[in-house]
Amino acid sequence: MEQYVIKGGNPLVGEVEIGGAKNAALAILAAAIMTDETVIIENMPDVRDTNVMIQAMESIGVLVERTDRHTVKINARNIHGHVIEDDYIKKIRASYYLIGALLGKYKNAEVALPGGCNIGSRPIDQHLKGFRALGAKVSIAHGLIIAEAEELKGSHIYLDVVSVGATINVMLASVMAPGTTIIENSAKEPHVVDVANFLNSMGANIKGAGTDVIRVKGVPSLRGTEYAIIPDQIEAGTFMFAAAATKGDVTVKNVIPKHLESISAKLMEIGCEIEESDDAVRVVAAKPLGHTHVKTLPYPGFPTDMQPQIAVTLGLSAGTSIVTESIFENRFKYVDELTRMGANIKVESNTAIIDGVPRYTGASITAPDLRAGAALVLAGLAAEGITTVDDIRYIERGYEDFDAKLRLLGAQIERITSERELQKFKLKVG
Repeated sequence: MEQYVIKGGNPLVGEVEIGGAKNAALAILAAAIMTDETVIIENMPDVRDTNVMIQAMESIGVLVERTDRHTVKINARNIHGHVIEDDYIKKIRASYYLIGALLGKYKNAEVALPGGCNIGSRPIDQHLKGFRALGAKVSIAHGLIIAEAEELKGSHIYLDVVSVGATINVMLASVMAPGTTIIENSAKEPHVVDVANFLNSMGANIKGAGTDVIRVKGVPSLRGTEYAIIPDQIEAGTFMFAAAATKGDVTVKNVIPKHLESISAKLMEIGCEIEESDDAVRVVAAKPLGHTHVKTLPYPGFPTDMQPQIAVTLGLSAGTSIVTESIFENRFKYVDELTRMGANIKVESNTAIIDGVPRYTGASITAPDLRAGAALVLAGLAAEGITTVDDIRYIERGYEDFDAKLRLLGAQIERITSERELQKFKLKVG
């Protein structure tokens, strides 16, 4: 039993440091195996997903040394196999980046079909289409994706849907393919740009990352590099909404404010004050919050990974808000849990209609996935009384020291593993 237990009702106040972007880190770890030279990656988040990725890389002979908690040294000179099928890797979605990396370097890869959060179908057909366009044969057998090629060649690829994973995977596979690869309708997310910048620092020739057309000119080989991962916009956004939901005043540090514009805009719309500096954003929720409409869209639109957090906040805002989820079809599974806390939300297809209530009340709830789990913690922090959150392993996939960072802002939250610890917490908070 691993749970968070929370006594809600305290406004969060203070400063919080944001770590490296998990979604960039996973792809950059995969990309690091594409050279035989040593790669040093800084600002690596210490979360379950990145640790699983590192274990999978070690299983095929990659040497990974942690020089400190957030810095890893990687050498992939002695990779002894191109098959990755340990049980861990099935648990994370981003395992598929190892296909693009191994295919690009060795023209051969076999990787277990990916898992991750159950937030709806996330087909990998665009990835496979991209690999085939570069000249690979791709099949699925015995639970593995098998990709192989005698040689890869630059190609023109139009992605049918905007896909971060497919954009990154095609970049990885094409970076050493002779000729020029053009990826049209590519994703523009900050972590796509980060991966392109990382590959370029290794000697790749990638232009256009951050736009909807990326051009990759194949190079013969990649070299070692030192690189720092960008800050995590989703962790930052989660703390921004934590300030709003608890009527607090939080400065989120070590961020790139431009990456947070869609989040800041919505917070201002519902009545928060936002102050931006070079690498920090302050959110003050001094006034009663109002309602808004929000639709999730690919970057620079409002992120699907922030949808549960804004819904929790709008549940405590005056009036009726509408949240439309246009990316994943299964992303409202947290609504039942929120309803147990007193929220008034109706879900119709891909839309949630939220009537604001004056307060939430504590309850025993379960995290259905990573981002919804974090959002339910925010609900517990804003609620009256005690809330316990089960299945926190989902939350720990993407948030480092989540409870410790919240405590620094004045939250009453503990990570517990027994009934005895729960009773002790209740006695302590009275």
